[in-house]
Amino acid sequence: MLNHRKDQVPAVLVEWVVAERAGDAGGISDRLIEDFVAVGPLGFLLSKREWLDRHATGALRYDAFEIEEPQVRMYGAETVLVICRLSQRGTYRGNPVPTDTRASVLLVGDGASRRIAEIHMSFIAGTPGAPPIPGPPPGTVTR
Repeated sequence: MLNHRKDQVPAVLVEWVVAERAGDAGGISDRLIEDFVAVGPLGFLLSKREWLDRHATGALRYDAFEIEEPQVRMYGAETVLVICRLSQRGTYRGNPVPTDTRASVLLVGDGASRRIAEIHMSFIAGTPGAPPIPGPPPGTVTR
């Protein structure tokens, strides 16, 4: 059964955002399942250890990290999919991170025991740090 709850972000995601913003690898770890996987905006994969190491080593630093435009979809009592915009400001190894990505975040478990199983991120074309919008610039006449 699919139940749309557009604006009710599950508590585990609110807690995860706080931990990500703070660079708290332990707090992040507590909110990820053991076989967590992330798909980055260029198609690379990160295991839980690799995701956490970005913070533990200090390679990733955020000045801002927020979930915006959440669309929450519940599939039964144990599966939740949140499609959202991740708006962030920060650096990875001294280079700016993209300011906005679209993310699908899969949560598993029931109620307070829910944790993040998977995150899939995509660039939002035209936002800082993303590839340009494909095709000719707007207003270009082609013959």
